[in-house]
Amino acid sequence: IPRHPTLANVRQAFAEQPLAHAALNSLLVALATAAVTVLIATPMAYVMARHRTKAARAATGWVVVSQAFPFVLLIIPLFLVLKRLRLIDSLTGLVLVYVVWSLPFALWMLAGHARAVPAELEEAAAVDGAGRVRTLTSVTVPLLAPGIAATALFAFVTAWNEFFFALVLLKSPHRQTLPVVLTHFIGAEGVPTSPAGAAAFLATLPSLAFFALVQRRITSGLLTGAVKN
Repeated sequence: IPRHPTLANVRQAFAEQPLAHAALNSLLVALATAAVTVLIATPMAYVMARHRTKAARAATGWVVVSQAFPFVLLIIPLFLVLKRLRLIDSLTGLVLVYVVWSLPFALWMLAGHARAVPAELEEAAAVDGAGRVRTLTSVTVPLLAPGIAATALFAFVTAWNEFFFALVLLKSPHRQTLPVVLTHFIGAEGVPTSPAGAAAFLATLPSLAFFALVQRRITSGLLTGAVKN
C-alpha cells in the first residue's frame, strides 16, 4: 500500500489523452453490442434448441465452424460491407461488427441453456392456455436469465476490450474507443508508465462493474420462473 496515495497520475493521464470521451464511446458501443446480441441470440438459440430440423442443425454447425476462423480473416469482407453501407468510421458500424463477431458464441452458449430448460414446463403453460409468445416471455426467458446474463457479459467485455477492429474502422479521433486511445501513450521515447498504468487500471473498472451487476443472474441457477403461482 502506498504511504502517500495520490491521483496525480490519473490527472496526468486525463490531461494527456481524451480518456473520458473515449470511455464514453466504448461504453456506448459495448452496451449496444450486448443488447443487440442478446435480442438476436435469445430467440434464435431457443429455435435451435427446440426444433431439431435440418436448418437448425446447419445453424449449429455454422456456429461451431465459425469459431475456427481467426478474426483477422473477417476484416476485409466486413470492411467492404461497411463501406457499401457507408458505416466506415462510425460507432454504428463498429457495433454491427462486434455483434457479428459475438453472435456465434452467444448462440452456442444460449442454445445449451435452452436445452436444459424442461419442455414439460412449456407444455404445462400451454395446457393452462398460454400462447407461444406468452410461454416464451413468462416461462422460458426467466429460466434463461443466467444464460442471458452470461451472454450479455461476454458481449460487453468483448466489445469493451476489442482493439483491432476499432483501430481499422475508426479514423476520426473523436470516435475512437478507449483501447485505441490507450495506445497513444506510446511515444518515440517509450511509454510513460505512471499515467499509462493509471489509465489502463481505470479501463478495467467498467467490465468489473458490469460483472457485478449481472453476477447474481449468472449464479442464480435455472430455478427462477419455474414456480407456478
